[in-house]
Amino acid sequence: MVATLSPLTSNQATALPAPRPWLVVWTLAVREWVRFLRQPNRIFGAIGQPIMFWIVFAAGLNPSFRPAGASAAAPELSYGEFFFPGTLALILLFTAIFTTISIIEDRREGFLQSVLVAPVPRWSMVLGKILGGASLALAQAVLFLGLSWLVGIRLGPLAALAVVGWMFVLAVALTALGSMFAWSTDSTQGFHAVMSVILFPMWLLSGSFFPVESGWLAWIVRLNPLTYGVAGLRRLLYLGVPDPPLPPGVPGLLISALVTGAFLIAASGLAWRAAGRRTAGDLQ
Repeated sequence: MVATLSPLTSNQATALPAPRPWLVVWTLAVREWVRFLRQPNRIFGAIGQPIMFWIVFAAGLNPSFRPAGASAAAPELSYGEFFFPGTLALILLFTAIFTTISIIEDRREGFLQSVLVAPVPRWSMVLGKILGGASLALAQAVLFLGLSWLVGIRLGPLAALAVVGWMFVLAVALTALGSMFAWSTDSTQGFHAVMSVILFPMWLLSGSFFPVESGWLAWIVRLNPLTYGVAGLRRLLYLGVPDPPLPPGVPGLLISALVTGAFLIAASGLAWRAAGRRTAGDLQ
């Protein structure tokens, strides 16, 4: 006897389980952690290099570092303390870069093609990749945050929670920005070029590495959305301190929160839009 398969009836078709987009978000986010734990060399690239930068530059530039108005506004601000929030931002940026490179690799290996044809909304795939990378960036930045006592920063419980929350928002924004570039790039070589020309200069011109108070360069710094993310970190690290040792010209916390929130929304929207466009990588 030969068994035959009958097509699904309309009632049977409607009985199939509905797509679960949040399960896709969770699965892709966990997958980023699994890949990260299987590649321990990424830890050195994402957190080891920024720590080396912090140690070397703090030791080399501290004797000559004196921001404008330091005698009144920041009498005891060392370069290691000044560079600490910038190093936190650099860790978030490096992890976002390393994580979003996996988008290009997944397209080459065919993994994302299988996700693209699944009956789930495209936003769930984008959000899963972003949250996975952002949570990795946050975890590594929190580890470095534990070194704040080395430069005299004493974080209270409220300040620590505020800094962690701010870093998560910044991590999501940077990972979304990296995802947008990764979705629009067909090769890792092209993505590294974007990193060298756009992402790394974006960090350099955010007030992380050196203060800029005047001149044409100051206008570029003010137009850079990452400037306000770093400024928020600077202010929250001294939350509750009566006279915080801040360099002059640091934007206020309210304007920093507004710009960083707008940066998060814009970067996430651009990542979602880039993922919705068909590229050559989707057809490989």
